[in-house]
Amino acid sequence: MELLKKMKMKYNNANLAFEHTYNFIVNFGEELEDTKVLYNCGFYILNPLDRDINCSFRKWNKKYADREWDWYLSENPNALEISKYAPIWKNHMNENNEVMSNYGWQWNRNNALNLVIEKLLKNKNTRQAVLSIYDSKEINKYDYDTPCTNSIHFQIVNNKLCMSVNMRSNDLWYGFCNDQYCFSKLQELVAKKLNIKIGWYYHFSSNMHLYNNFLKKNIKK
Repeated sequence: MELLKKMKMKYNNANLAFEHTYNFIVNFGEELEDTKVLYNCGFYILNPLDRDINCSFRKWNKKYADREWDWYLSENPNALEISKYAPIWKNHMNENNEVMSNYGWQWNRNNALNLVIEKLLKNKNTRQAVLSIYDSKEINKYDYDTPCTNSIHFQIVNNKLCMSVNMRSNDLWYGFCNDQYCFSKLQELVAKKLNIKIGWYYHFSSNMHLYNNFLKKNIKK
C-alpha cells in the first residue's frame, strides 16, 4: 500500500501513464507466476484523446488498435478476422470462432450503450450510466475467454464527460495500450452523442501486471 502511494495518480496522456507504470512494475511489482504485479493500480489520464503509445521500445501498433476498435464497432464476437492480425485470439475462440471479449458486442447487448446514453441525456447527474462486462453470473460461458474489464462508468463532471474503467486484470504491455485506445474512443463516441466535451479518464485494475518477458526494457525513470 505504501508503494502505491508513491505512484503518480494523474498523467497528461496515455503514453506517460504507460511509461511510469511500466517502471513502477519493474522496480516494485510483486512476483506472481510468470508476471510482476501491482494490486489495485489506478490513475487518471487527463487528456484521453492523446492516446497513442509512442515510447520507442514499445513499438505499439496503432493500425492494429484501429482494427480492434472497428471490430468492436461491428458488434460481432466472431474473432476469426481479427486473429489474422493478433493470433492470440485463436487461443480464446470457442467452437463457433467467437469470444466474450469483443467489447462492442458486450456493451451493445440488450441495447446497453444506448440506454446509458439516454440516462445521461435525461439526467446529467445520474450515477447509473454504467456498462457492465465481466459478469460472474455468466462464468459458465468463460471456458475459452474471460473478459478482463468489469465495467465502464460515465459521469458528467463540470459539463464534461468523464469515464472510469474498472478492470479485474490488465496486462500493461498489450492490454492497457490497446484497451485505453479503444475505451477513449468509446468516451469520444458517447461525448459526441451528448454534444459535450471530454473530461478525464480514470483507469483502474485490481491486477495490473507485466509478463516476465517484457521486464528487461529500459526507459528513463
